[in-house]
Amino acid sequence: MSTAYDRFLALHHGPGFVMPNAWDAASALIYRREGFEGLGTSSAAIAWALGVQDGAAAIDRATAIANGTLMARATGLPVNGDLEDGFGPSPEDCVATVEAAIEGGLAGLGIEDTTADPAHPIHDYDAAVARIRAAARAAKGRIVLTGRTDNFLHGRNDLDDTIRRLAAFAEAGADVLYAPGLPDMEAIRAVVRAVAPKPVNVLIGPRSGTVPFATLFAAGVRRISLGGALYRHAMTAAAAGARALRAGDASFLAGAEPGSAFAALIDGTARRTT
Repeated sequence: MSTAYDRFLALHHGPGFVMPNAWDAASALIYRREGFEGLGTSSAAIAWALGVQDGAAAIDRATAIANGTLMARATGLPVNGDLEDGFGPSPEDCVATVEAAIEGGLAGLGIEDTTADPAHPIHDYDAAVARIRAAARAAKGRIVLTGRTDNFLHGRNDLDDTIRRLAAFAEAGADVLYAPGLPDMEAIRAVVRAVAPKPVNVLIGPRSGTVPFATLFAAGVRRISLGGALYRHAMTAAAAGARALRAGDASFLAGAEPGSAFAALIDGTARRTT
């Protein structure tokens, strides 16, 4: 039987797959039940659930990895950890995060070029590449490493620099490349061309508007993740329910999954982990 690493890596070399970002055992088990073959964690969802800001170094390495470990144990699926900046500025910090993710049973992890410093949110190019190079050496053959640049999430709408970074991350040994917030399909195609044959992850789709996932796969994208969107969707439903309750209406609860459905999910988890 192949390892979680092998299974996860193989998904990136098929026709393309959707990797929903769960936030706890129940959400992870729902996505498993619905047929997804790999899951991601979401740093945003973890942070918001704990009442702190995402990307501000408010969640520590152990907390983030434990979240992914929980999902992997509950589902038996390969899980990719959204591990922000690698929990520290240095290449050594990134190596420590890789080792902890492997120890925690994760199949993959992503390391960003962010700094958690609002005054200087993105690492300089040389430092960003050195961090990924060190992480890739530690990860090689043991865990799938995604090299990620967050230029477009921090107002640095420079496609040339984004591609330069991703190409350097690929050369440094990253297995997957990722730049969330790309503006349009042409930018996505340009990224795919620049790092080929290594697989590219896209966050939902281009900022210019959602497109069918089939369009992304036809453009060469191999992984589509959802980030914090699924958590936001769930919390939007919770807010709508709260407004209905304030108005004296609980009829919306008729559409909720019964407790027996969740009991069955958890019962299956108990059988897999005993």
